[in-house]
Amino acid sequence: MANSSDPVGKIVAEPEPIELDWTKTALVIIDMQRDFMEPGGFGETLGNDVSRLARAVKPIGSVLSAARDTGMLVIHTREGHLPDLSDAPPAKVERGAPSLRIGDPGPMGRILIRGEAGHDIIPELYPLDSEIVIDKPGKGAFYATEMSDVLQKYGIENLLVCGVTTEVCVNTTVREANDRGYRCVVISDGCASYFPEFHEMGLKMIKAQGGIFGWVTSSAAVLEALETSKTLA
Repeated sequence: MANSSDPVGKIVAEPEPIELDWTKTALVIIDMQRDFMEPGGFGETLGNDVSRLARAVKPIGSVLSAARDTGMLVIHTREGHLPDLSDAPPAKVERGAPSLRIGDPGPMGRILIRGEAGHDIIPELYPLDSEIVIDKPGKGAFYATEMSDVLQKYGIENLLVCGVTTEVCVNTTVREANDRGYRCVVISDGCASYFPEFHEMGLKMIKAQGGIFGWVTSSAAVLEALETSKTLA
């Protein structure tokens, strides 16, 4: 974990700055999967312009590199289902009118199925063997997963959250975490949406009313706080 002689960093954020003990903080990277990020995946089958998510890759990469340097706990999540779809509710599979549904064969394998190429994380942010990967069947990282057990095991109290999409899986995870007592700091430029207006409103919902679900910051502010902690240690 981070240097125990000076583990606290102060992050410039909205609605107000927040101090985090890095030894009790995890970086949570939500669903940076090929099925959402690349042509031919589930995101595109829904009619979305997947290129709009690319803006989050570089900011996430910079924070991920810094987190690895400090020894911070890193958790990646992937949304997807078992090959027999036993964990995919019919209401989810049948919803909408995508060109390919969950489980259908696509150019990167079966859509949103665990073990297929499309289900995996993009190469730019690929997990190290030492990092934790949470496979989730829903939008939030806590539902039907080992997320709570992992955070308790490592004594985590604070989450730095980023990934896609801002208004869906990121927001759902933050709300779940908030209800469980975790302090969540969302990295604004490390999140993205197929709909720019949803990205903007998703962040506003988190920080509204004095931070009703959490704090919102930037990748630069996180990097500065980590670097300052390192310098003062």
